[in-house]
Amino acid sequence: MSKLLIRPLDVHDMIQLDAAIDVVEHAFADPERYGRERIAREMLADDPVFYRQFFVAIKVGKVVGVGGAKAADWAARTHLLYLSAVAPERRGQGIARALLAARVEWLVKRFESGRILVSTARTRRFRELGFTEVRASEIDGRHLMLYRF
Repeated sequence: MSKLLIRPLDVHDMIQLDAAIDVVEHAFADPERYGRERIAREMLADDPVFYRQFFVAIKVGKVVGVGGAKAADWAARTHLLYLSAVAPERRGQGIARALLAARVEWLVKRFESGRILVSTARTRRFRELGFTEVRASEIDGRHLMLYRF
C-alpha cells in the first residue's frame, strides 16, 4: 500500500492547485456556495493577519484530500477548520483524520495558544483529537466542535 503524504498546498503549483480545487468542488453538491471560483479565491487568499492555509493529502502522486484552516478572529486567537474534502473513491481510508491531525498540529505549533472551531456532522473523529462539542450548537445535523490549546 502506498504512503499517504500530507503537506501544505503549494498554490504556485498550478497542477496541484487545480487538483485541490477539483476535490473540494466535487465533494460538495452545492455549486452556488462551493463553486470553483469561490474555492480558488479561498485557496489563493494572501492576508498575513487573516491567514488561510490549506493542506493536501497526496497518494500515488494524486491529490486525494484537502483541508483548510483560517483565522476567524486574530485578537481572540480563534481559528476555523473548513473546506475539508476527500475524493469519494478514497473515503474510509483515514485521509480525513490525517488532514485533521495535520491542521491541528500546524496551528498548535504556529500559535502559542488559542482555540479551533469546526462545524461537523462527524463528531467522533474530532473527539478523538480532543475537541468538545459546544453545547446546544447542533443545526441541521451539524455540531460546532471546539479545541483549546
